[in-house]
Amino acid sequence: MGDQRIRVVSDDVVEQAEQCLRNIGAAPAEAGCGFGDVVRVRYLLPERADVEPCWPVLRRCFGDVRPAATMLVCGLADPRMKIEIEVYARRAAP
Repeated sequence: MGDQRIRVVSDDVVEQAEQCLRNIGAAPAEAGCGFGDVVRVRYLLPERADVEPCWPVLRRCFGDVRPAATMLVCGLADPRMKIEIEVYARRAAP
């Protein structure tokens, strides 16, 4: 996404995951894509324990799509951030 400002909406990992997915849903829509066009997703979380509470939220968006996925436990740019989600989408030719 073009907006690189870090805005943390909550200190709750589930709320952050939901906001990430709302942001992600808006960006591909501008290019005529949706979650069904996502071919790759990368989840980055500082704490392994945060994976389980986020899983239902992530499955809601990607459960039927089943893109290639990687989950990494690593530090993020801002210590207030609990999750970062990167997606790659491919739009079919018109």
